Amino acid sequence: METFPPVFGDKGQTEVNRRAREVASTEWRRVVPVLAKTAGLAEVDATALRDYCVCVARLDQCERDLSRNGLLMVGERGWQKNGATTIAAQYRTMLKTYLREFGLSPSARAGLAPPPDGDDDGDDAFD
Repeated sequence: METFPPVFGDKGQTEVNRRAREVASTEWRRVVPVLAKTAGLAEVDATALRDYCVCVARLDQCERDLSRNGLLMVGERGWQKNGATTIAAQYRTMLKTYLREFGLSPSARAGLAPPPDGDDDGDDAFD
């Protein structure tokens, strides 16, 4: 199953998914070279790294929704919190875990030693 596929009959959601795919792909291209140098990448890391990139893209979706619709929305019982605030908080928690696990934060990088030179494939999982 493709992540962020076009949604036939819904141009708005197709555009949201196109942007999410672009954000995830950009993040992949940004972090793979860094991780290859600082921690090394194995084929088994691809799934977790892909999930990290999806997390970044979903957080971007949440932030765009919050910017567009605000923190509070009128619901059937009056003003209520935009559900994207809760989802964004959950993705931020996941993101912090990935940053720590992959050594992508300054404190996490302090304990990493670069791997020996090896073959880096670096293909974009979102292309």
